Amino acid sequence: MLTGTRVFPIDQVRRRFPALQQAGRFLFFDNAAGAQIPGTVLQAVTDHLLLRNVQRGAPYRHSREVDAMIARARESVAAFVNARGADEIAFGLNATSFIRAISLAVGQTLAARPEVIVSELDHEANVATWLALERFGARIVWWRVTSDHECARLDPAALEPLLNERTRLVACTVASNATGSLVNVADVARRAHAVGAEVFLDAVHYAPHGPIDVRAFDCDYLVCSGYKVFAPHMGFACCRREAINRLPTFREEFIPDVTPDKLEAGTYVYENVAGMEAAVAYLEDLGRGFVNEGARLDTVTHAAAPASRTPTIRAGMNAIAEYERALSQALLETVRKIPGVTVHGITDPTRLAERVPTLCFSVEGAAPSAVAEALAARDIGVRSGHMYSPRLVARLGRMPGGVVRASLVHYNTIEEIEQFGVVLEEVVRRLNPDGGDRG
Repeated sequence: MLTGTRVFPIDQVRRRFPALQQAGRFLFFDNAAGAQIPGTVLQAVTDHLLLRNVQRGAPYRHSREVDAMIARARESVAAFVNARGADEIAFGLNATSFIRAISLAVGQTLAARPEVIVSELDHEANVATWLALERFGARIVWWRVTSDHECARLDPAALEPLLNERTRLVACTVASNATGSLVNVADVARRAHAVGAEVFLDAVHYAPHGPIDVRAFDCDYLVCSGYKVFAPHMGFACCRREAINRLPTFREEFIPDVTPDKLEAGTYVYENVAGMEAAVAYLEDLGRGFVNEGARLDTVTHAAAPASRTPTIRAGMNAIAEYERALSQALLETVRKIPGVTVHGITDPTRLAERVPTLCFSVEGAAPSAVAEALAARDIGVRSGHMYSPRLVARLGRMPGGVVRASLVHYNTIEEIEQFGVVLEEVVRRLNPDGGDRG
């Protein structure tokens, strides 16, 4: 399909991912639980382990190379999220550990503003961590999904009656881990900041699907996990330096009490940070093809200035978002025509820009686990359950069994969706032979 003036290079993209080349007929439709990695990412991890698997901070060459890699990775991730500087980027184990570390710090600053707003749409990691502050005196305020709960979205206007001078922070996702619905987080920030509250964003599910711009989002804190965005298992946080530097975070006495050091307690997995740097370079390569038609997609380039790299990365992420809208449309059309299947979330084809290609659905008369297992037997990987969003799935009326989720990224194809539709229809017919009304 076209993205602006250029066809999205799906064949070239797929050649960059070794797992796709070795998968045979298997369909990776569970990417929200972890995406595959480009070969350049694998090479970066391997090179680190073979050539510089040492601790940073020493004067010998290998250690200095680790220091240099971490510095480059900060610059790369800063460019990826459009941070104001590399010092606003911290690395760690995963997004959840960052949410917990920051929530514990926020919990020590609740005297004048004890209220924390959390949402029904969010992954449990961005809910339970804040609920745990109740023992420290926090008052939790719930931001509910819209009354048309099948659409499963958050309306920023519904924040207005919840926000006041006692609000310390609003915690919400950028995209639902279950339904793929997007949240207008810039509007959230505008409303929260108007009463002096801060904004904490979980960008884990959104990150592989479109450009992250912390300046446009105007958030105070944002967390993400590398394994969703074509990198190994690791996490990073982007924190507004003025906000994070005010918080009393845990650190050893000799560690500087400023970002990024104050959030990097202990040693994290350096080789996976090297992989994250390479993942950003891959996305930059993709973007270069859309800002420079003569560019190649098989090179890795490291540039020095994040400000100069951000537009190229954004071009790549915008191309991904446009291509994925075509995937969303095809996926919705394919699944909704199967009798007995109900899709949860935004299904209006004129609102594809409000979702990512993550499809949450249920099959009449069939347990979600049975659907997922039947698809697995036919070499299609999907997931069943509550998708770590039990409150949302309960609002959908789908607990305790949950739902089925198919989650696509930019290396998936229309042809794969067609194959998925054929198999899913056969599975539904077998599990529910009496049929049912079309969802």
